[in-house]
Amino acid sequence: MQPVPVSALSSSPARGRSRSALVASADRSFRQRVAQTLTGLRWQVREVEGGAQAWAEADAALPEAIIVDSWLPDLEMSEFLKEFHGSFPGVDVVTTNGELELGAPRGPYRQELLYALHRSQDSDTAAWNAAPLVAEQSTRPVRSTQVQALPAVHPVLPAAANGFIAGSIAPPGRTVSIRPFVSSPSPSASTAERLPELVGNDACMLEVSRRVRLVAPRMASVLIEGPTGSGKEIVAEALHRLSVRSRKPFVAINCAAIPESLLEAELFGHTRGAFTGAVQGRVGRIEAADGGTLFLDEIGEMPLALQSKLLRFVECGELQRVGDNETVKVDVRIIAATHQRLAQQIQSGAFRADLYYRLAVFLIRTPALSEHPADLSLLVDHFLARLGREAPVKRIDPAALAKLAAHNWPGNVRELEHVLERAVILAGEEPAVSAQEIDFGLDVN
Repeated sequence: MQPVPVSALSSSPARGRSRSALVASADRSFRQRVAQTLTGLRWQVREVEGGAQAWAEADAALPEAIIVDSWLPDLEMSEFLKEFHGSFPGVDVVTTNGELELGAPRGPYRQELLYALHRSQDSDTAAWNAAPLVAEQSTRPVRSTQVQALPAVHPVLPAAANGFIAGSIAPPGRTVSIRPFVSSPSPSASTAERLPELVGNDACMLEVSRRVRLVAPRMASVLIEGPTGSGKEIVAEALHRLSVRSRKPFVAINCAAIPESLLEAELFGHTRGAFTGAVQGRVGRIEAADGGTLFLDEIGEMPLALQSKLLRFVECGELQRVGDNETVKVDVRIIAATHQRLAQQIQSGAFRADLYYRLAVFLIRTPALSEHPADLSLLVDHFLARLGREAPVKRIDPAALAKLAAHNWPGNVRELEHVLERAVILAGEEPAVSAQEIDFGLDVN
């Protein structure tokens, strides 16, 4: 198909008025291709890498349209679109896979947006309704989606531009299978990319390593979500180790372990006499991490009043010690972690949406042990080797390993570590851990 000159769309309604659009994708080349076409159609285009950044940009200056890639690196697609539609109902949302748009209002420039998408696909040798894509080419989910047929194409579009729609969309009232657009597929993660701290060769663990390597050199804030005991702090430490801040402090604080009345002073510091018992001033954890990384574990447990103060620091990089009128400039990278789904906490009013979208610039999810059971033997060998640093390393009997494999591990990797430590102690001088020494302790189910 021959490229269509952008001048062919010159008869579009309201052509002289400037329109603005966001293009949200982790793929820079895809963003640039779409932006180039829209700019030729006299759109003002802002490019963003993920959902959190798109939200912040829309909040700062409302666009008329947003084109969202079929995969976002930091937010779950359906949750993002649902929340975005609710908060910005006047914005025309176009997704690259033709999904999640049913019932959504269509703006007056929908055909220009679809045309820009088509041009970006055409230059990337991709096509709608083309031959099936090879699943191994991408780590993104690729699936056929049944969507309602679009209305008749806009008459101002040239024949060639209309052709990509007419050839893909069935007559009104019928449905058609549309294959999602996949831009610049990323190669699947391999075991060579696995970080030494993250034991496991399952695909979900390799994906965690891949995402850590991607974001570690950047300054972006990272949110780690995962069940208790799944290794969120290990991921945070790996992010710090691989960053340019690795020679600066890594300061961790568990927001759930400190009483609410003391948490503010612990984070921001305090002056002498700021409250009862403050016999001398103290530097807070944020200031102690200056130049390095601040790890906020269990951020979901932070009180709402303190969330607003943390938000101010995240926005301007300045803090005020408790009892002090002076502000202090601090340079830290924030990594937050939680076992809760903060998107659900936002809906219940327990967590601020604006803070969430500033912390979750990049999202990493640590899987439960039950999601990668094939890694159990690797983890067992890893922990037995660690426990054997000061004594001969014990091996594990097949019956003991079978007993471990039959357990559902509600406490995840941390529970496995403690079970093995207990088993090594119970085994005494025996060279191997038997099934008799495998004691799961308190049954929390």
